[in-house]
Amino acid sequence: MTTKRYDLVIVGAGIVGLAHAAEAVRRGLSVAVVERDAFARGASVRNFGHGCISGQAGTALAYARVARERWLELGRAAGFWAAPTGTVVAARDGDELAVLREFAADGEVPAVLLDADEVRARVPLRAPELVGGALLPWDVRVDPRAAVGALARWLERQGVVFHWGASATGVSAGTLHTSRGDLAGAAIVLATGHDLDRLFPEIAAEVDLHRCELHMLRVAAPGGARFEPAVLTGLSMLRYAGFADCPSLPAVADRMAVERPDLLAVDMNLMFTQLPDGDLVIGDTHALAHTHLPFAAEDVDDLVLAETAELLGLPVAELAVRERWRGYYASAPGREFLVATPLPGVRAVTVTTGIGMTTSHGLAAAVLDDLLA
Repeated sequence: MTTKRYDLVIVGAGIVGLAHAAEAVRRGLSVAVVERDAFARGASVRNFGHGCISGQAGTALAYARVARERWLELGRAAGFWAAPTGTVVAARDGDELAVLREFAADGEVPAVLLDADEVRARVPLRAPELVGGALLPWDVRVDPRAAVGALARWLERQGVVFHWGASATGVSAGTLHTSRGDLAGAAIVLATGHDLDRLFPEIAAEVDLHRCELHMLRVAAPGGARFEPAVLTGLSMLRYAGFADCPSLPAVADRMAVERPDLLAVDMNLMFTQLPDGDLVIGDTHALAHTHLPFAAEDVDDLVLAETAELLGLPVAELAVRERWRGYYASAPGREFLVATPLPGVRAVTVTTGIGMTTSHGLAAAVLDDLLA
């Protein structure tokens, strides 16, 4: 491995690491990225590719607004698909529609209220209980399977040096130690996600860092249906901080607890996006553990399929499954981001909820403002 000294050395070629690399390139810095695998294969490629800007609040919303512009800009520069598609939130009960009215009235994020016919005109949902919804025009989408790799290749063309197949083994002031030798960096960012506990277990323990496991699937779009916006539901409102202050939200949670405790038991966020080839990415469920068992329960996948079919208004047998997988991301109670300073000039940076694709570019700008001050 080269002994050249870089302005910034990054561990991790997932979206958090690549966002820091892209931000550093914007600032004219020399950058090296160390990645233990031959390509990114974690949370950054196993997600919906949904920049859910509208669902954020506070610091996360500020980061997401920056990230929105970065995704569209980088899509053009690096040649991957990135589009301001917006999101349609489908309401299937009056309390969900009340939340959307309150959300729209707040005005911090633009939202266009829709009746049931207007929802169906934008996304071909056939759920008979559909009562209306909202269009959230700020949201963006990318194809995560293509975007992350394309961004890495573009960064390489900008002069970023990638060391693939090299594992970080330790950090000291100004030096990253790896399985392939040492790298010198004036600043070091550790973007290792839930694997922060491999390098700094004491930091992970302090914030009670867990691995959040998700059940997700890829299915053929029934009848070749097209869905430009992402699709969220009432279950999504229970997860995104942007809806948390809506006075009607507790009524949604209370009704779900009575009517669908099975969905709350697996912490389902019923949503989907469409890949460029037409297939739908559907999900997802959430389960926390420091270490997960390797055995995947089929009944959880069955629940995701059944709820997606009901939303689409068709028999579950018509959903042809192409792929199944488990996603993993870092989770820590009561926080969305972890930025720690284990050593001078070193930052451990982890998105500790499932909004990495939505916020990473804005988070990276804030981290580098501090780290390079």
